[in-house]
Amino acid sequence: MSQYKNASELENLSLGKNTEYASQYNPDLLQSVPRSLNRNELALIEGQLPFIGEDIWYGYEVSWLNSKGKPIVKVAEFRFPCTSPNIVESKSFKLYLNSFNQTKFPSEQAVKDAMVKDLSKTSAANAKVTLYPVDNCPVLAIKNHSSQCIDDLDIEMNDYQLSSAHLSTESNEEVTESLVSHLLKSNCLITNQPDWASLFVEYQGPKISHQALLKYVISFREHNEFHEQCVERIYCDIMEICKPTKLSVYARYTRRGGLDINPFRSSHQQQPKPARTLRQ
Repeated sequence: MSQYKNASELENLSLGKNTEYASQYNPDLLQSVPRSLNRNELALIEGQLPFIGEDIWYGYEVSWLNSKGKPIVKVAEFRFPCTSPNIVESKSFKLYLNSFNQTKFPSEQAVKDAMVKDLSKTSAANAKVTLYPVDNCPVLAIKNHSSQCIDDLDIEMNDYQLSSAHLSTESNEEVTESLVSHLLKSNCLITNQPDWASLFVEYQGPKISHQALLKYVISFREHNEFHEQCVERIYCDIMEICKPTKLSVYARYTRRGGLDINPFRSSHQQQPKPARTLRQ
């Protein structure tokens, strides 16, 4: 279990506590979590991160009232750079979005401007917000990815405690591969609720053992950590043990409460390639 579970920065979060839903727009509902909590554990130094990337969120239940009181519904894409000092705590994000539901706004742009301002303040970085019609959201189209799925490998698992010792290379032969496993499951750091994801790993370098990678992915099954932190841990473990020359790690998590979180970390790409399966 992560050493920072009882960190003082987590004590006042609404996550795991009974809360009332606000009926009017309230940016004060947003709460942040310092990225440094798990980065200190991983010996990552701000300004010297071994990766670039971003956290991409999708909101499927975004609504407000227009100036005449008519409800407007959209799908929202939120993007945060991985260099932001804070992540936005997910339950507070949901409460914040719900606070728009009975609030009148003069225009869609006014809603977007409010979201950009509030989310940028919470993350302490420039957040990006895009609003899409619910029947025309190309970024959420199901994509047929070319990654090789490793889930059908015949392996045996008896221990479900996170261990990077599972990872290994198969040979020193330089290869370029795109792999995916739909078996990633971790648990919320605070509530212990399960988080499910498809994990995409693209790399160039010594050939990684597919069986070893699958065992490593499965070893997260009882691990408690936030989505963003799991992906950074996976990236760092693969880089340290398998030593690829290029590496990208992208987790497409399933939604909860109308939000999903999709962290992407890479040695060379700022944004991930489109990848969405049926369950996202």
